[in-house]
Amino acid sequence: MYAIIATGGKQYKVSEGDIITIEKLGVEAGEKVTFDQVLAVGDKKLKVGTPTVDGATVEASVVKEGRGKKVIVYKYKRKTGYHNKNGHRQAFTQVKIEKING
Repeated sequence: MYAIIATGGKQYKVSEGDIITIEKLGVEAGEKVTFDQVLAVGDKKLKVGTPTVDGATVEASVVKEGRGKKVIVYKYKRKTGYHNKNGHRQAFTQVKIEKING
């Protein structure tokens, strides 16, 4: 059984036991999280919501929170002496999918 969930402005296809990395939720490691924006649930037959499936939820537990690898942002304009170097590390939450109710 699988489900398509929406969180953090993105969509993820998940199954039970999957570990996925999503946008930061601000939840401590070990706590439970419930996703109620389930766009589709599929087993033998696909059930698609309009826009979400009624009564369907996905339960997950938080594995860890952290920050990703550094991405270098470098701006440069020729002939003017302008250059600007910045770095960015995106915060993330890693969750393990426990149960799909749908």
